[in-house]
Amino acid sequence: MALAAVALVGLTACDGPDPNNLETYYDDPVTTSAPAPAPAEARVSQPQAAPERPAVPDLGPLAERALLTDADVAAEDVQPGSSEVSGCLADGPSVGNRTATWRYPSGSVLIHRVLAFPDSSAAQAVEESVCAGKTVSVPVQPGVELQRAWCDGKICTVMLAKGSLVSELTVSASTETRAVDAAKRLLPAMTAKLTAQP
Repeated sequence: MALAAVALVGLTACDGPDPNNLETYYDDPVTTSAPAPAPAEARVSQPQAAPERPAVPDLGPLAERALLTDADVAAEDVQPGSSEVSGCLADGPSVGNRTATWRYPSGSVLIHRVLAFPDSSAAQAVEESVCAGKTVSVPVQPGVELQRAWCDGKICTVMLAKGSLVSELTVSASTETRAVDAAKRLLPAMTAKLTAQP
């Protein structure tokens, strides 16, 4: 009886598939799929840093030193004033400018502007400037790279360029002759202040 029970237990234990029996072991193979390949890591593009531009120097102090002062125009018998009269040269890409204005007892006006341009492009700025009126002749100034002069009626403008600076004098007078004469008288002072700058 005990032997029969042991045989029954042995048969019961063998009910499942025999791992050593190749006929039953592969009856119901477990389907396994190969793991999907991991997606390639997406490349995260780092924003490219813009190349640093060199800082544009502040040339305002340089322009200030080339500006005519009250002492420079004292012989003209003028007083500091203000006016809407402007010169020929637009500010354009200037990186610093200074302006001084004086008025004659007659009402005529002097305006002196000094504009600073980067990369020593002052002569190019003068070359490309457009001023209404006709070209006039004034004495050639030593030490400047380029000079130009125009008169439009009773308003005359003279521009001198050297390095980074343009010195521009505009005279509004009762006649063209008086405007030109005033510009000629002030040219040496303009030139001295301009050419003294590096």
